[in-house]
Amino acid sequence: MNSKKDFFKYLHQVQCCLFLSLFVTTINGQTINIDGAAGGKRFDGIGAVSGGGATSVLLKDYPEPQRDQVLDLLFKPNFGASISALLVEVPGDGNSTQGSEPSHMHSKNDLNYSRGYEWWIMREARKRNPSIILDANAWSCPAWIGNNNFWSQDMCDYYTNWIKGLKSVYSLDLDAIGCRNEKGVNEDFVKKFRTTLNKNGLSKVKIHAFDNWGKDKFEWCKDMKTDSVLRASVDIISAHTMSEIPTSAEIIKLSEELGKPIWNSEEHIYLKGYDCELSMVESFNKNFIESGATMVVNWFLVASTYCIEPFPEDPAIMVAREPWGGNYYIREVLWAYAHYGQFTKAGWQYLNGACGKFPEGGTYVTLKSQGKDFSIIAETKDSKNNQKITFKISGGLSSGKLCVWRSNAQEQFVKLQDITPVKGTFEITLEPQSIYSISTTTGQKKGSFASVPASRPFPYPYYETFENYKDSKAWGYLPHYTADIAGVFEIAERPDNKGKCLRQVVEAGSQSWAPEWMPYTILGDRNWKDYEVSADVNFNNEGWAGILGRIIATGTGYGCKPSGYYMNLLADGTCSLYISKQDEKNNEMGTLLASGKTSNIAANQWQSLMLRFSGSAIAGFVNNIQVLTATDPTFSEGMVGLVAGSINKKYNSALFDNLMIKPLHSKTPAPAVFSGKVHPMY
Repeated sequence: MNSKKDFFKYLHQVQCCLFLSLFVTTINGQTINIDGAAGGKRFDGIGAVSGGGATSVLLKDYPEPQRDQVLDLLFKPNFGASISALLVEVPGDGNSTQGSEPSHMHSKNDLNYSRGYEWWIMREARKRNPSIILDANAWSCPAWIGNNNFWSQDMCDYYTNWIKGLKSVYSLDLDAIGCRNEKGVNEDFVKKFRTTLNKNGLSKVKIHAFDNWGKDKFEWCKDMKTDSVLRASVDIISAHTMSEIPTSAEIIKLSEELGKPIWNSEEHIYLKGYDCELSMVESFNKNFIESGATMVVNWFLVASTYCIEPFPEDPAIMVAREPWGGNYYIREVLWAYAHYGQFTKAGWQYLNGACGKFPEGGTYVTLKSQGKDFSIIAETKDSKNNQKITFKISGGLSSGKLCVWRSNAQEQFVKLQDITPVKGTFEITLEPQSIYSISTTTGQKKGSFASVPASRPFPYPYYETFENYKDSKAWGYLPHYTADIAGVFEIAERPDNKGKCLRQVVEAGSQSWAPEWMPYTILGDRNWKDYEVSADVNFNNEGWAGILGRIIATGTGYGCKPSGYYMNLLADGTCSLYISKQDEKNNEMGTLLASGKTSNIAANQWQSLMLRFSGSAIAGFVNNIQVLTATDPTFSEGMVGLVAGSINKKYNSALFDNLMIKPLHSKTPAPAVFSGKVHPMY
């Protein structure tokens, strides 16, 4: 314990447990037969989603050893979450909840397998766990795909190129891929997609369809009965949020008749603390018991986004949003994954007759290996009493010693006393609101690291010149600490050959999963109050560039209009200050607070912009000359950002350099120097 306060908190918890135990009785429950010869469905894994919102963007910037520690806690077998399945977003240049990720094909003739970080995450996951299932799906895609038609041959080719790059550059075989996340059904597309994969030597990559949610998510499945081409094209029946709307008995029967497993390709448990952990195991169990789902991936993997972005913590396994200092922390829910991940492997088998619900509340599943090992994962969320359960082992399963690991509200993932069956039978008393893993396997560990740095604020003042990235490809073309919300801001060479800069590369928008605002990227500290933010900008006659300040939100999760201020500059010298609010859906630009005009401005030349915030007073500068002022008390603090816009809504490209945030009227700080412990991804 770290303090006297922690001790008394622990003492209070123990007293509460002792008090509650006076009112808990033990009920003799059922006898469960575990027959290793009973057969059952293949277990395809338990895991999480990286993406569907640029959820992992800040993880790449962590120093070592903290970056490796986070990855170990997620993927390393018998250590932390030890997940057995990973679904990543196939990046598509568009916002997909929190932010956007850079495509491997910004245009039809463009191909680059080093952009972004999903390649790196998949490689790190497979390096730690060679048997992990790798799955993928797209939320957004570039506008050029199918001339703004996602369900096209272009998209089939786009997916195929991505899978081939994963293999040729990173030596990774993709196990499965979806059609599109939560955007309806197109049966002709999946047929074209299957044909395209087969023609490119990718017949082993399974297709799951159609990854929707709601009451009608499985309506299309009946067409497989009469359409042999559709039936041959879809390997896996997939959908989302089966904890909310379970799979019908009709669809489960159809999946069994056709020999096509059911996967939950995105589950959601938006809870806090131990309640999230307990509910997650309940969800994993019920996904199989009630919906027949043999793989479940939960959204999302790690919260490596800024706190002002949507869903900044609750669904994630871990939180790692401070790469500048290396601080991270796990959420209790990590141990929900561990209760599966450290006791099972993809390819095991759910045993018939040994998965179900306890009479006094709770659920259990039993899985067996290809050999004699087996594991029981149980939860008693809905139980009010202790339940004594008897298990009888047969069918060639091991009758040796069993390890027992438990989680409850007071302590997570704790090893209890082993159980030795007598004549193939053993009993265990399951306490209410608890999680148990009972297994013949060994080697489990509650992994942790002692040297996690303390939390600290974003470095201030901050001056980014973009000259730290000699080989921008090695960094995935993304600078440290920026989080693209819409569009993509990549490290590029300045056109005047005077070093590097940041370029917004998505000129014509994207086929975005979520409604988009203008391309913008953010960084900094939510608590910054009075400061100056400046940057050099360069744009052409069709576009404009700007800077943001006091940003406190980046949208709702479906829509990414920011809340805060921004100032933009056009080629005719017009400079405007706007206040933007995410709930003003019908006012794209926001409300104009002030405007001014300056001379000697021309397209394709570098100009300097600065916003100064002092209390409710806001001043805007162009090339160190003040051009506008305003008074507005709406936002008193917040982060900064860069934004690119267009006059004709077709051109959003702009260049940015020398981004600086500093105290009012202070001297220019030294450029940022990053630790030598921050290593490139590629």
